[in-house]
Amino acid sequence: MRRLMAALLILTALSGCQRPVTDGAPAASAPGDTRSDGKISVVCTIFPQYDWLRQIIGDNEIELTLLQDGRVDLHSYQPSVDDIIRISACDLFIYVGGESDMWVEGVLRQAANPGMLVINLLDVLGDAAKTETLVEGMEDDDDDDDDDHGDDHEAEYDEHVWLSLRNAAEFCSVIAGALSSIDTDSAAVYNGNLAAYTERLSALDAEYKAAADAAPVKTLLFGDRFPFRYLTDDYGLEYYAAFPGCSAETEASFQTIVFLAGKADELGLKAVMVTESADQSIARTVIDNTTGKNQRILALDSMQSVTPDSINGGVTYLSLMESNLSVLKDALN
Repeated sequence: MRRLMAALLILTALSGCQRPVTDGAPAASAPGDTRSDGKISVVCTIFPQYDWLRQIIGDNEIELTLLQDGRVDLHSYQPSVDDIIRISACDLFIYVGGESDMWVEGVLRQAANPGMLVINLLDVLGDAAKTETLVEGMEDDDDDDDDDHGDDHEAEYDEHVWLSLRNAAEFCSVIAGALSSIDTDSAAVYNGNLAAYTERLSALDAEYKAAADAAPVKTLLFGDRFPFRYLTDDYGLEYYAAFPGCSAETEASFQTIVFLAGKADELGLKAVMVTESADQSIARTVIDNTTGKNQRILALDSMQSVTPDSINGGVTYLSLMESNLSVLKDALN
């Protein structure tokens, strides 16, 4: 059962203006109303949660809403009035729980559904949650000359918890448990779908491990921010980057560029990495400052830019992680 029982205790209810993606025609009810269609309503904040839910729900009739649809990422999102109404009336709400989700606490205080269950992914991880770490050469956008960032400076959690297949399996277990407690008649369906999906997650995890173990290169270098710490830690990979994963910085200093270019030369790296939404200017500048100036730019997908069109086109959490594995193999060879 691992952390499931503890997580289910966390689940008990806490008594932007983009249009959310919703599966199921009926809109969320106004606070205090009862949905006449009788459907269970689930609201989640990011695409990975949304796709895990789709896999676990299967063909069951559940109203599923994704709030962040790729037009603004986790770090910039603020809920609209419609979003707040949907959350207030839902049966299950799932969010990441880091610094970017500080808005959630105020919204949950207004919840109209006293039986709502809530899943905070960072709480599910507990002690396994990682904090943002400044590695050598990385810009610190939290560095104020006049402030003392000593023992009183609170570490910020790395929010990109979904980029670990092992974390995903744990989250799916907790999600299936929550759905089963809400809809006991369908518990067997949810648990069966969970078992099948967990097998697929585990199989892909094994492919990642085999690729990392066999790779001649064990380091990734990002001319960008770095949201992939959970992934690299799973497979024993090292990394260098211009910024931490939650950084809002877009300009790298001369010292950072020179450091990253020197590391690319020192380690004989054939690629400089970026995230899927980067303009690649920092990566190109790093390459221009290497000796060979011949590294390729490769992009790993952090799943923060998944649009409704991509979802309708068949993109899934596993398909994106499979694509990332292909890129990773290229980068480490």
